[in-house]
Amino acid sequence: MSRLDSFINRMTAQRDILNHIKNDLGLPASGDVYEVGIGNGRTYSHLRELFADRRILAFDRSNGAHRTEAPAEDDVVLGEIKDTGQAYVGRNAALVHADIGTGYPDADARTLQWLPQMAAGMLASGAYAVSGLPLDHPDLEELPRLPSVEEGRYFYYRKR
Repeated sequence: MSRLDSFINRMTAQRDILNHIKNDLGLPASGDVYEVGIGNGRTYSHLRELFADRRILAFDRSNGAHRTEAPAEDDVVLGEIKDTGQAYVGRNAALVHADIGTGYPDADARTLQWLPQMAAGMLASGAYAVSGLPLDHPDLEELPRLPSVEEGRYFYYRKR
């Protein structure tokens, strides 16, 4: 599969899962939404449309979001995500979305040493984690793959 097709599959899977949570599952009654890895802000923009009633915090090394979609300064947490995100463990987020995989197995293996624990710790019970990398953690129940999502392409979980 070409890198372009892989990118399109990832973006489609991401959108379909986030839309499914909004339209079919629903978020817990309270809690912020965390965008772990804002990149250029495309998913942040989509999260703002889906969850306009929630505060959305974005985490990254720098704020590279397109200026028309950039979060307010108070809604960006800058620095190494594995470090800055720890301050948000226990804050009972309603949704954590993390698309910070690199496609390089060695780099992603390092991320998977801390991301599942951090994501699970950020969430309230009954809240959702959505990720491009598998989040193997005992507090997270993997939810059934949507028919539109290719096996192993994108993952979503509910915190027990």
